[in-house]
Amino acid sequence: MIQGRNIQKSYNKLQVLKGVSFEVQRGEIAAIVGPSGAGKSTLLHIIGTIDKPDAGDVIFNNINLSTLSSSELADFRNKNIGFIFQFHHLLPEFTALENVCIPAFIAKTSKHDAEKRAIELLNTLGLGARTHHKPNELSGGEQQRVAIARALINNPAVILADEPSGNLDSHNAKELHQFFFELRDLYNQTFIIVTHNDELANMANRKLHMKDGFITDNILTPQEQA
Repeated sequence: MIQGRNIQKSYNKLQVLKGVSFEVQRGEIAAIVGPSGAGKSTLLHIIGTIDKPDAGDVIFNNINLSTLSSSELADFRNKNIGFIFQFHHLLPEFTALENVCIPAFIAKTSKHDAEKRAIELLNTLGLGARTHHKPNELSGGEQQRVAIARALINNPAVILADEPSGNLDSHNAKELHQFFFELRDLYNQTFIIVTHNDELANMANRKLHMKDGFITDNILTPQEQA
Protein backbone atom coordinates (compact mmCIF):
# COMPACT_ATOMS: atom_id res chain seq x y z
CA MET A 1 0.00 0.00 0.00
CA ILE A 2 2.87 2.38 0.80
CA GLN A 3 6.29 2.39 -0.85
CA GLY A 4 9.33 4.55 -0.23
CA ARG A 5 11.89 4.83 -3.02
CA ASN A 6 15.38 6.14 -2.26
CA ILE A 7 14.15 8.83 0.16
CA GLN A 8 16.81 11.39 1.08
CA LYS A 9 16.56 14.30 3.49
CA SER A 10 19.06 16.81 4.87
CA TYR A 11 18.78 19.68 7.31
CA ASN A 12 21.49 22.23 6.53
CA LYS A 13 24.60 20.05 6.12
CA LEU A 14 23.29 17.12 8.17
CA GLN A 15 22.02 14.27 5.99
CA VAL A 16 19.39 12.47 8.04
CA LEU A 17 18.00 10.06 5.42
CA LYS A 18 20.53 8.69 2.94
CA GLY A 19 18.42 6.65 0.55
CA VAL A 20 15.59 4.88 2.35
CA SER A 21 13.42 2.34 0.51
CA PHE A 22 10.64 0.27 2.09
CA GLU A 23 7.15 -1.10 1.63
CA VAL A 24 4.19 -1.63 3.94
CA GLN A 25 1.13 -3.70 3.03
CA ARG A 26 -2.49 -2.93 3.90
CA GLY A 27 -3.51 -4.28 7.30
CA GLU A 28 0.05 -4.52 8.60
CA ILE A 29 1.43 -3.10 11.81
CA ALA A 30 4.95 -1.99 10.91
CA ALA A 31 7.38 -0.90 13.62
CA ILE A 32 10.28 1.42 12.79
CA VAL A 33 13.06 0.82 15.29
CA GLY A 34 16.64 1.93 15.79
CA PRO A 35 18.84 4.20 17.88
CA SER A 36 18.12 7.87 18.47
CA GLY A 37 19.24 9.95 15.51
CA ALA A 38 18.72 7.14 12.99
CA GLY A 39 16.08 9.14 11.10
CA LYS A 40 12.95 7.33 12.29
CA SER A 41 10.78 10.36 13.05
CA THR A 42 11.99 12.18 9.95
CA LEU A 43 10.91 9.23 7.82
CA LEU A 44 7.52 9.11 9.56
CA HIS A 45 6.97 12.84 8.93
CA ILE A 46 7.80 12.38 5.24
CA ILE A 47 5.41 9.42 4.94
CA GLY A 48 2.77 11.59 6.62
CA THR A 49 3.40 14.54 4.23
CA ILE A 50 4.32 16.79 7.18
CA ASP A 51 7.76 17.14 5.59
CA LYS A 52 9.04 16.69 2.04
CA PRO A 53 12.05 14.65 0.93
CA ASP A 54 14.93 16.27 -0.91
CA ALA A 55 14.97 13.30 -3.27
CA GLY A 56 13.05 10.07 -3.73
CA ASP A 57 9.35 9.29 -3.70
CA VAL A 58 6.57 8.08 -1.43
CA ILE A 59 3.95 6.09 -3.34
CA PHE A 60 0.63 5.79 -1.50
CA ASN A 61 -2.03 3.57 -3.10
CA ASN A 62 -0.35 4.19 -6.48
CA ILE A 63 -0.31 7.98 -5.94
CA ASN A 64 3.12 9.61 -6.04
CA LEU A 65 2.85 12.21 -3.29
CA SER A 66 5.54 14.39 -4.84
CA THR A 67 3.13 15.21 -7.68
CA LEU A 68 0.55 16.82 -5.35
CA SER A 69 0.33 20.55 -4.64
CA SER A 70 0.39 21.88 -1.08
CA SER A 71 -3.41 22.16 -0.95
CA GLU A 72 -3.82 18.70 -2.47
CA LEU A 73 -1.39 17.29 0.11
CA ALA A 74 -3.34 18.90 2.96
CA ASP A 75 -6.58 17.36 1.67
CA PHE A 76 -4.89 13.99 1.11
CA ARG A 77 -3.42 14.04 4.63
CA ASN A 78 -6.78 14.86 6.25
CA LYS A 79 -8.59 12.07 4.43
CA ASN A 80 -5.95 9.32 4.35
CA ILE A 81 -3.60 9.68 7.31
CA GLY A 82 -4.19 9.66 11.06
CA PHE A 83 -1.51 10.76 13.52
CA ILE A 84 -0.75 9.68 17.08
CA PHE A 85 2.14 11.29 18.96
CA GLN A 86 3.88 10.64 22.28
CA PHE A 87 2.12 13.67 23.72
CA HIS A 88 -1.55 13.46 22.84
CA HIS A 89 -2.06 17.16 21.91
CA LEU A 90 -5.70 17.20 22.98
CA LEU A 91 -7.28 20.64 23.22
CA PRO A 92 -7.89 21.20 26.96
CA GLU A 93 -11.06 23.27 26.60
CA PHE A 94 -12.88 20.56 24.61
CA THR A 95 -14.40 17.26 25.74
CA ALA A 96 -13.19 13.88 24.53
CA LEU A 97 -16.05 13.81 22.03
CA GLU A 98 -15.26 17.28 20.71
CA ASN A 99 -11.54 16.52 20.39
CA VAL A 100 -12.26 13.37 18.40
CA CYS A 101 -14.62 15.22 16.05
CA ILE A 102 -12.19 17.98 15.03
CA PRO A 103 -10.60 16.22 12.01
CA ALA A 104 -14.07 15.23 10.79
CA PHE A 105 -15.24 18.84 10.95
CA ILE A 106 -12.15 19.89 8.97
CA ALA A 107 -13.17 17.30 6.36
CA LYS A 108 -16.65 18.94 6.30
CA THR A 109 -18.42 15.94 7.81
CA SER A 110 -21.81 16.86 9.30
CA LYS A 111 -22.01 17.29 13.08
CA HIS A 112 -24.46 14.37 13.33
CA ASP A 113 -22.27 11.96 11.35
CA ALA A 114 -19.05 13.10 13.05
CA GLU A 115 -20.46 12.64 16.55
CA LYS A 116 -21.99 9.27 15.66
CA ARG A 117 -18.63 7.99 14.41
CA ALA A 118 -16.77 9.53 17.37
CA ILE A 119 -19.07 7.86 19.90
CA GLU A 120 -18.64 4.51 18.14
CA LEU A 121 -14.85 4.84 18.33
CA LEU A 122 -14.84 5.97 21.96
CA ASN A 123 -17.04 3.01 22.87
CA THR A 124 -14.73 0.64 20.98
CA LEU A 125 -11.77 2.03 22.93
CA GLY A 126 -13.53 1.60 26.27
CA LEU A 127 -14.24 5.31 26.76
CA GLY A 128 -18.02 5.37 26.40
CA ALA A 129 -18.42 6.69 29.95
CA ARG A 130 -15.81 9.41 29.41
CA THR A 131 -17.29 11.02 26.30
CA HIS A 132 -18.04 14.38 27.92
CA HIS A 133 -14.94 14.57 30.11
CA LYS A 134 -12.21 17.09 29.35
CA PRO A 135 -8.55 15.99 29.09
CA ASN A 136 -7.66 17.06 32.63
CA GLU A 137 -10.36 14.67 33.90
CA LEU A 138 -8.81 11.70 32.07
CA SER A 139 -5.83 9.51 32.92
CA GLY A 140 -2.78 9.46 30.64
CA GLY A 141 -3.87 6.17 29.08
CA GLU A 142 -7.39 7.49 28.50
CA GLN A 143 -6.06 10.66 26.90
CA GLN A 144 -3.95 8.60 24.50
CA ARG A 145 -6.98 6.47 23.59
CA VAL A 146 -8.90 9.67 22.80
CA ALA A 147 -5.99 10.59 20.52
CA ILE A 148 -6.33 7.20 18.80
CA ALA A 149 -10.05 7.77 18.26
CA ARG A 150 -9.26 11.21 16.81
CA ALA A 151 -6.75 9.62 14.44
CA LEU A 152 -9.36 7.10 13.27
CA ILE A 153 -12.31 9.47 12.84
CA ASN A 154 -11.90 9.99 9.07
CA ASN A 155 -11.34 6.28 8.34
CA PRO A 156 -7.73 6.89 7.24
CA ALA A 157 -5.82 4.39 5.15
CA VAL A 158 -2.93 4.45 7.62
CA ILE A 159 -2.23 5.52 11.20
CA LEU A 160 1.25 6.97 11.83
CA ALA A 161 2.36 6.85 15.46
CA ASP A 162 5.53 8.42 16.90
CA GLU A 163 6.46 6.83 20.25
CA PRO A 164 2.74 6.53 21.17
CA SER A 165 3.42 4.74 24.45
CA GLY A 166 6.58 6.63 25.36
CA ASN A 167 4.80 8.77 27.95
CA LEU A 168 2.82 5.92 29.55
CA ASP A 169 3.56 3.53 32.39
CA SER A 170 4.06 -0.15 31.54
CA HIS A 171 0.43 -1.14 32.25
CA ASN A 172 -1.07 1.59 30.06
CA ALA A 173 1.56 1.02 27.37
CA LYS A 174 0.69 -2.68 27.16
CA GLU A 175 -3.02 -1.85 27.01
CA LEU A 176 -2.41 0.71 24.26
CA HIS A 177 -0.40 -1.78 22.20
CA GLN A 178 -3.21 -4.32 22.47
CA PHE A 179 -5.67 -1.74 21.14
CA PHE A 180 -3.54 -1.33 18.02
CA PHE A 181 -3.89 -5.01 17.21
CA GLU A 182 -7.60 -5.05 18.01
CA LEU A 183 -8.12 -2.08 15.67
CA ARG A 184 -6.09 -3.78 12.95
CA ASP A 185 -8.32 -6.85 13.21
CA LEU A 186 -11.56 -4.84 13.51
CA TYR A 187 -10.98 -2.28 10.74
CA ASN A 188 -8.11 -3.88 8.74
CA GLN A 189 -6.25 -0.76 9.85
CA THR A 190 -2.64 -0.19 8.81
CA PHE A 191 -0.20 1.22 11.38
CA ILE A 192 3.35 2.51 11.01
CA ILE A 193 4.81 3.05 14.47
CA VAL A 194 8.13 4.55 15.53
CA THR A 195 8.97 2.97 18.86
CA HIS A 196 11.72 2.15 21.32
CA ASN A 197 9.40 -0.34 23.02
CA ASP A 198 10.79 -3.80 22.26
CA GLU A 199 7.56 -5.56 23.24
CA LEU A 200 5.53 -3.59 20.73
CA ALA A 201 8.18 -3.93 18.01
CA ASN A 202 8.34 -7.69 18.46
CA MET A 203 4.53 -7.97 18.19
CA ALA A 204 4.44 -6.08 14.87
CA ASN A 205 3.93 -7.75 11.51
CA ARG A 206 6.97 -5.98 10.09
CA LYS A 207 10.07 -4.46 11.69
CA LEU A 208 12.02 -1.80 9.83
CA HIS A 209 15.44 -1.37 11.45
CA MET A 210 17.05 2.02 10.86
CA LYS A 211 20.65 3.03 11.45
CA ASP A 212 22.60 6.07 10.28
CA GLY A 213 19.92 7.18 7.82
CA PHE A 214 19.32 3.80 6.18
CA ILE A 215 16.90 0.91 6.65
CA THR A 216 19.25 -1.95 7.43
CA ASP A 217 16.60 -4.67 7.82
CA ASN A 218 12.98 -5.13 6.72
CA ILE A 219 11.81 -8.16 8.67
CA LEU A 220 8.46 -9.93 8.53
CA THR A 221 7.35 -11.92 11.57
CA PRO A 222 7.42 -15.72 11.15
CA GLN A 223 3.63 -15.94 10.88
CA GLU A 224 3.65 -13.31 8.12
CA GLN A 225 6.36 -15.16 6.21
CA ALA A 226 4.25 -18.31 6.46
